[in-house]
Amino acid sequence: MLEQFELTRRNFLYSALALSFSSRLGLAEGQKLRIGVTDWNLNLGANPDAVSLAAQLGFDGLQVSFGRKIVDDKMPADNPEVIARYNSRAKQYNIPIDGTCVDRLHDNGLKNDKLASKWVLDSIRLTKALNTKVLLLPFFGPRALQTKDEMDHVGDVLRDLAPEAEKAGVVLGLEDTISAEDNVRIMDRSHSASVSVYYDVGNSTKAGFDVVKEIRWLGRARICQFHLKDNPHYLGEGTIQFPPIMQAIRDIGFSGYANLETDAHPNQLEADMRRNLAYIRKVIESGNRE
Repeated sequence: MLEQFELTRRNFLYSALALSFSSRLGLAEGQKLRIGVTDWNLNLGANPDAVSLAAQLGFDGLQVSFGRKIVDDKMPADNPEVIARYNSRAKQYNIPIDGTCVDRLHDNGLKNDKLASKWVLDSIRLTKALNTKVLLLPFFGPRALQTKDEMDHVGDVLRDLAPEAEKAGVVLGLEDTISAEDNVRIMDRSHSASVSVYYDVGNSTKAGFDVVKEIRWLGRARICQFHLKDNPHYLGEGTIQFPPIMQAIRDIGFSGYANLETDAHPNQLEADMRRNLAYIRKVIESGNRE
């Protein structure tokens, strides 16, 4: 009974935070869902050339990764000239940088490596410098969250990091292989509305979760962005049914970015990206007509 009360109270609190959260992300009720792409799936991680390619392919935005090869105690994108090129090209090609990713966490995980906090703090600074709001924190492979103690530890670490994110106007998005409920427990433990879920429909499907149910349960207030993929398949040709997923995203009133994290065949990157983008836009348009 107590657990049910806590869940109800938590849902109420997050509903109350929905408006301020959406405002922080620059979203408005009724604004359409926009489709971006990850720079690493363009094979241009931490490379400003990804901006022009994303625009050329017709995407609405670009998610930027900061790179993993550390030089002089900095991530590859942690350079004022690199940041200036990103911002200049985003303006030139009229395509926003819709979010970022601290991919160095694939090497130094938040669950057990003190160095991870440095990369997150540096990434918060870089995300603000790129004039965007969502910073993805990945938890995969050896850095994946597996135990309650690991999840509790991450929640405690995020409690220390969240004030910097709040000051910068940045939302820390958790992308992982655990359930929606476990993600919300981490969010609760962080004591910050700047910690949210970065929902990946491919990862959650592979982990055995009911994606549509989780999206509806989390709601608009607890999801900062989405990744759409069904690798190694083209969207709509694998096992994941995208029409009900996109309907659930529409029904919760989400109006931010969903980034394609889709693989491409050798020498077919541009064609495959256009194919997946065309499919997901067709699904969205079909749903809008219903």
